Amino acid sequence: MSVNTIKWWQKSVVYQVYPRSFQDTNADGIGDIAGITQRLDYIKTLGANVIWLNPIYASPNKDNGYDISDYDSINPEFGTMTEFKTLLDKAHQLGIKIIMDLVVNHTSDQHDWFIESRQSKNSDKRDFYIWRDPVDGHEPNNWGSYFSGSAWKFDEATGQYYLHLFVDEQPDLNWESQRVRDTIFDMMNRWVDRGIDGFRMDVISLISKPDGLPDGHIADGAEYSNSDKIVPNGPHVHDYIQEMRQKVLNRADLITVGETTGVNVENALKYANLDGSELNMVFEMEHVSLDHNPNPALQRWYDQKVDLRKLKANMSKWQNKLYGVAWNSLFWGNHDQPRAVSRFGDDRPEYRERSAKMLATLLHMQQGTPYIYQGEELGMTNAHFDQLDDYDDVETKNAYHYLVERDHLIDGETMMRYIQAQSRDNSRTPMQWDNTNNAGFTTGKPWLKLNANYPKINVTESLKNPDSIFYYYQKLIQLRYNEPLVTTGKYQLIDEDDAAVYAYLRQGKDDALLVINNFTDQTLTRHYTQYTDQKHVDLLLANYADDTGETLRPYEARIYKLSI
Repeated sequence: MSVNTIKWWQKSVVYQVYPRSFQDTNADGIGDIAGITQRLDYIKTLGANVIWLNPIYASPNKDNGYDISDYDSINPEFGTMTEFKTLLDKAHQLGIKIIMDLVVNHTSDQHDWFIESRQSKNSDKRDFYIWRDPVDGHEPNNWGSYFSGSAWKFDEATGQYYLHLFVDEQPDLNWESQRVRDTIFDMMNRWVDRGIDGFRMDVISLISKPDGLPDGHIADGAEYSNSDKIVPNGPHVHDYIQEMRQKVLNRADLITVGETTGVNVENALKYANLDGSELNMVFEMEHVSLDHNPNPALQRWYDQKVDLRKLKANMSKWQNKLYGVAWNSLFWGNHDQPRAVSRFGDDRPEYRERSAKMLATLLHMQQGTPYIYQGEELGMTNAHFDQLDDYDDVETKNAYHYLVERDHLIDGETMMRYIQAQSRDNSRTPMQWDNTNNAGFTTGKPWLKLNANYPKINVTESLKNPDSIFYYYQKLIQLRYNEPLVTTGKYQLIDEDDAAVYAYLRQGKDDALLVINNFTDQTLTRHYTQYTDQKHVDLLLANYADDTGETLRPYEARIYKLSI
């Protein structure tokens, strides 16, 4: 890969903002657009040059904004279009680009399109959604919702079912309809005209459903089939995205990333090919699925750490197979995942900072565009709430209802332990700005309970400490901007069978980066002289103040520059 062919988004670092939990300015307990504007200088100081905003459109909030009722209106909870324009203008003045969440696999059932679609079988917008007759008095097929239960909802008015891969109130759009596609593309163009810099495309790999909507395999103990094994990467998905490219994405120098649920490497080579025919990059979900429950009926609900060897094998596969052909996103967490340091690292007080820096080192030195989820740069942890009532997330509550109360697949105590490990609300607790009441997030009542550790883990404390996780992220970001090997170097895993250390090279023609990460709380000895002998060795960054050579301390991370 030539440095001369590098696109700006390949060297970028994205900071993800979950608006509801970032900063509240009007004391209603809900973060808002004005709050994001207020904190832009903080993001600029960190060094990120792109912000991804989770949905801020009009929504009844059955799934926290991912059920959109009007794509061209701002949710009044977040502010106004004028305030959004102010945010966009100030971000651009600071050299920060803004990408919007594009949610077009489904809408809210309160969207005008669906309200009209469900009026009758002859409605002008009947074809905007996926309607089917009952089969033997039941659902049209055995698909399960991602949020538990059936993926079909019976509508009394017309005697048909509509498809919803998520909650009942999120009917799936029918992308086979040219009118649907053109209407969506027109909406996207209006946002491009407003000046946004790109799109993060929610579950974009689900928009093309399998021909004939066939039944899927039902796991032992489950009532419905797993849609993730049936729906993703349907027969026309690449046709639809290529059409989007021609009708929208080629109009400006946009950054585009697809959340490609169920994607494999072969499909990613199409979605994110460097030929520019579809998207710039993908979010693949394999590495954040490795710690899911071995019982498929329980899906993500589990509390065991991932085997490092499996993680290395998976991440290495993506690094090697996309190299020079397609582009990947790098992430540990987001609004749908637990906190990274609790999941992949060690959030015990004595190890939290070291392991958070180690995880950042491992990720940011790989090839791809890194995404930092708000609070990750502070080492924010899982919430560890004790009561189900403390959780807001519809997926969490549905899972408890179905798995514990209805189907009795698991006992309540075990399920609560799994929820503490995996619930999406772990990442949605309010941003921890300082040690004042409600962590400086709001002067009202927060929409979601705060993490109890905010008096110690917050922005104010991080900015006061030159050795904080925040400043370590800042250094990693600058290293990415300044060191071409981080973008262009070829990846080589070192010792795939090592269950305790993740080490790899990023190789250039005459130089390389050696990245070493101890994934344990143990002091270890490792020898990498075969890579460093007869080379000039510089330590670029580490999470300990001194270099002890072959001795690796708990959660130690180092980045060496090797040159001939």
